Amino acid sequence: MASSFPKEKTSLSTLDRVALGAMVALSIVIGLLIWSGDHTEPKVRDFSWASQRIGSEDRAFIITFNRPMNTESVERNLRISPSLPGKISWAGRRMAYTLTMPAPYSTQFSIALEGARDRFSNTAEQAASIEPFLSQFQTRDRAFAYIGTTGDEEGRLVLYNFTQEEKRILSPENLVVREFKSYPKGDRILFAATDRATYNQGKFDQKLYVVGTGANGSRREENPTPELVLDGGSYQNLKFDLSPDGELIIVQRVKRDDPSDFGFWKITGNQEAVPFETQPGGEFLITPDSKAVAMAQGQGVAIVPLDESEAQTADTLDFLPKYGTVLSFAPDGTQAAMVKFNTDRTRSLFLVTNQGSEVELLRTTGSIRSVTFDPLQQQLYCLLTELIEDPNAYRERPYIATLNLKTKEKTTLVQLPAQPDVRMSLAPDGLALLFDRSIRADAAQQSEPSALRNDAGEAIATSQLWLLPLTPPDAETGKTLALQQPELLPFEGFRPVWLP
Repeated sequence: MASSFPKEKTSLSTLDRVALGAMVALSIVIGLLIWSGDHTEPKVRDFSWASQRIGSEDRAFIITFNRPMNTESVERNLRISPSLPGKISWAGRRMAYTLTMPAPYSTQFSIALEGARDRFSNTAEQAASIEPFLSQFQTRDRAFAYIGTTGDEEGRLVLYNFTQEEKRILSPENLVVREFKSYPKGDRILFAATDRATYNQGKFDQKLYVVGTGANGSRREENPTPELVLDGGSYQNLKFDLSPDGELIIVQRVKRDDPSDFGFWKITGNQEAVPFETQPGGEFLITPDSKAVAMAQGQGVAIVPLDESEAQTADTLDFLPKYGTVLSFAPDGTQAAMVKFNTDRTRSLFLVTNQGSEVELLRTTGSIRSVTFDPLQQQLYCLLTELIEDPNAYRERPYIATLNLKTKEKTTLVQLPAQPDVRMSLAPDGLALLFDRSIRADAAQQSEPSALRNDAGEAIATSQLWLLPLTPPDAETGKTLALQQPELLPFEGFRPVWLP
């Protein structure tokens, strides 16, 4: 028994030496790996705009890497072609590139990254080059819609695509279109139209329809068939608005045999129209977040939540007694352009913010027809009028101008001939402006009920469409660097609207 103890001690000692040797060898290997660094090749794991078709609302892309990167080397080697000015920010392995201007429409972009290294490489010699990255994205087509005035296009909804150099009629011959609004991706258009036979009798029994445009990669039909959204029935459909998210429609309606039954109806998604319970109102506009509607009520403007459970709560209702109407909201909803009707018969244009600031930008004896915020929210494009001295009649001459929101400086872009109805539309990338110039019909045609009519109720013989190229404003000051001349387009129509 005693002789067995030394043998056991010798066996354990050998195992200890083997284990200790293995631990030392493993420690050396680990140390060498740590000293030499991780040789996994850095690469781009995800690019949020890869093969996407983006719009003006898309203002930032994200690049995600498989490991923490040396940010300076990434920023130095990132290439976007054509150039897109922007600002870079980081959050771990994710890099965000925020555009300082909307990407120009009808443009194909490529983005490439080579030569960047990871964060833990002390020198360029230690670093493995990032796996070369190349991807593409593009902006939406540059396209607009209008109501035709001559030939086969008379009274019909027409789409012209500058990118594809293609013109298409979207509404059938039996409908006369009066008004329309585009869905947020430009793939569909919501429009109000009257049956042509009814229209020719001088009746305006408007119904709401939706039709596909075939633009921006959406499904294309050779002969688009509009889908009925809202019939008139016992009600007459008046004005309507489409929410910015495209999910909701507000319609102003009056009952045919009871004019006191006048109010707003709401259409959510594919559901039936239902009355929207609120006080009677006039001009209205859905807010940019699609959660409320601003409407003229009594002696002011009310902001009414579209969720009726909230609308019934007193503290959710904002009322601005100072103003008569809301003309436009900034895209982010932080500012609005409102009109105040002064006691001296002038009108004032105010900039009102959600922080309670109210700044008078302009006071005029003429009219303030419409305004639109530029993409940077630094200036307003305004359709204004000035009074023409005429002792025999009240006449206004329209003109298009910009208002710098910082300096209140007004710059006239286009002077228009005296006419009662003009529409303008700012391109979503802020690089062009569309407007129409109607030609008034003669006295004989004014009495024809079938004639196309403008908002003033006057018959029009035809209407010109004009394009005004715009120079991007300075990103810091918002000032326009150069003025350009408008171009007459080879189409005849009115109420032009850019697709988003």
